[in-house]
Amino acid sequence: MKHFLLFYEVGADYVEKRAQFREAHLKKAWESCARNEMVLGGALADPIDGAVILFRAESREVPEAFAKTDPYVQNGLVTHWYVREWSTVVGTMATHPVPPTG
Repeated sequence: MKHFLLFYEVGADYVEKRAQFREAHLKKAWESCARNEMVLGGALADPIDGAVILFRAESREVPEAFAKTDPYVQNGLVTHWYVREWSTVVGTMATHPVPPTG
């Protein structure tokens, strides 16, 4: 398994527009969690100008499929999104643990 970060950039009116799509977005997110794909997700704060979602999957296709079908993306609240693989080395869930040598 690998870790992937899905980054969302949102429009200036995101906070005002998200209410009508939030329930569908959250349902989709929690379903992804139930499949053990999404680990954590949420909006960036102060300012609310984006979001970051952490996935655990075999390939980037999992977070990409999530984004492509997310109501926030489909309805234009997300102005740009991209996925980056994240090489985690510290922590109990690290995909490539590197303990100290000493």
